[in-house]
Amino acid sequence: MTTLRFTKGHGTQNDFVLLMDPTGEIDLTPDLVRFLCDRRAGIGADGVIRAITAEHLAAGAAFAPGTWFMDYWNADGSTSEMCGNGARVFAAFIERDARVDLSQGLGIGTRGGPRTVTAVGDGRYAVGMGKFRMADASGAFDAQVAARGLVPERPALFVDMGNPHHVVALGSDDELDGLDLSAAPVVTPPPPAGTNVEFAVARAAQVRDGVARGSVRMRVHERGSGETRSCGTGACAVALAVRSWAGAGAPDVWDVEVPGGLVTVTIDGDTTVLEGPAVLVADGEVTAP
Repeated sequence: MTTLRFTKGHGTQNDFVLLMDPTGEIDLTPDLVRFLCDRRAGIGADGVIRAITAEHLAAGAAFAPGTWFMDYWNADGSTSEMCGNGARVFAAFIERDARVDLSQGLGIGTRGGPRTVTAVGDGRYAVGMGKFRMADASGAFDAQVAARGLVPERPALFVDMGNPHHVVALGSDDELDGLDLSAAPVVTPPPPAGTNVEFAVARAAQVRDGVARGSVRMRVHERGSGETRSCGTGACAVALAVRSWAGAGAPDVWDVEVPGGLVTVTIDGDTTVLEGPAVLVADGEVTAP
């Protein structure tokens, strides 16, 4: 048996078990991750985030010693390149427990590459999400997606946010609400490393404080975690896809409504910034087998 200190946190209800382990003393294995994420036998979460410094993890080899690294694991015990909501919660965690000043921004390491996290006040954090890549597809789609409750299957657009996404446009809230995402959507052609699949319904754009803002509602099935209440990289992928479909003159700022709340995505050239809340809910100890 192993006793671990943990923190439970969430970003727009995408929830995580957080472990402070700067020198890599925890033997974090797929079995341990699955136990911690189990909502009946463990603590329960969409994923596990370990705060570790780069020199103590093989995945951190490209980063300078002392760089905080977000060691992110999906609920099924697999690792993932990046998690936007997780990065905000990670930021709140190291700000509180490692007393890191995030007011001017801090570079962190992830498996998807370097990212920047900034505290913007009122429990909100901005994450510089790095460069994105979109498929160069004729007709703005490059795949087909089949999902329970959706007839017929629909075209999708691939967006690489450091982790893979396929975005599907739907015509109404009824279609979005009628999806059964308890099973993973089927993407054709099959992505070799799996993918996150977002379903989106665009809203009318608005002007706030002199800035045009797009608006979109989404649901997501995350690779390795199932349907979650929010996905930060997925929100960025949706904003990018919908702006692409909207054409010239579409807004660069998008409010993205997820089941767990609201996040804002700002598109700047070939990068995005994700802003939203992060909440540290509880601290405790767990005895793991």
